[in-house]
Amino acid sequence: MALERIKDRQLIEMFAKDCRTRGLTSGTIAAYSYSLIYFSKFLQGKGYTLLSVERNILRDYIAHIRQIGFKQKTIENHFSAFASFYDYIVYEEWAKQNIVKDVQKRYLKTYKDNDNGTNQRKLISVEEMSHFINLILDIRDKAICIVFAKTGIRRGELIAIDLDDIDWIEMSIILKPTRKRSNRVVFFDNECAMVLQRWIRKREQHVVTENKALFVPYTSRRKRLNRSGVDKLFIKWATIAGLHDPNSDKIEDHFTPHCSRHWFTTYLRRAGMPREFIQELRGDARTGAIDIYDHIDRDELKKSYLATIPQLGLE
Repeated sequence: MALERIKDRQLIEMFAKDCRTRGLTSGTIAAYSYSLIYFSKFLQGKGYTLLSVERNILRDYIAHIRQIGFKQKTIENHFSAFASFYDYIVYEEWAKQNIVKDVQKRYLKTYKDNDNGTNQRKLISVEEMSHFINLILDIRDKAICIVFAKTGIRRGELIAIDLDDIDWIEMSIILKPTRKRSNRVVFFDNECAMVLQRWIRKREQHVVTENKALFVPYTSRRKRLNRSGVDKLFIKWATIAGLHDPNSDKIEDHFTPHCSRHWFTTYLRRAGMPREFIQELRGDARTGAIDIYDHIDRDELKKSYLATIPQLGLE
């Protein structure tokens, strides 16, 4: 097939296939594809295609989506998709360079560096986390939010959990393997177990037997709750709790699932958990030779976790 005859949608499908081969998650691929489809529609109105994009068009696109109200984080996510897509185009030798990265550096990086780098991800107190979890009325949503707080796992890792991944005797969860995670075992405490068990009893009313996903949407008996669904419910309750301002572009005004990972790490550290134990629970990649050959005993890790994880006084 001649290059000039390849339509944008075909290119996006080819890129998605390449992403799957590289091992990207289905959620990431879907987000990348959506950003590219939206961009392609903008290009059609300008008489361009994905293969004929120039720097000035990328700059115009930033101005366009800002004007119609896209948040800064959404714009950055779109350009992360574009950067990955044009890396693929360069790899296939359909272009000589990836022009997206220059545009990102000039027009997006300065916004990330506002306030001389003083913007930081929101960190709430233990009391605020307790208030947040306790005000959540929906038991599924409460279970999701407490799992984030008590395990520090990522959104994609939470979505992928199946019922069979939970060991109720050891009070642990075996996460699905991902490129980002080294250790796949995380622990939970009695507070988390209580809420999870309440959710699982209700869950039986909303699924078919074949659906093994721990967290499911109320609108489908056969599906798994997706990234968008998790984000919406988390932000809904965070906004009600006064922890999240949806009208602000400042990172310190947002409380998202990833803030729970930040909270988890910070309070384990403040409670005196050894750095290598925190690293193990977070699933961070080991880089140093000592880290690689240092064996961490699981029982010792669990004892340290139970001794340091904050208690939230759940009702």
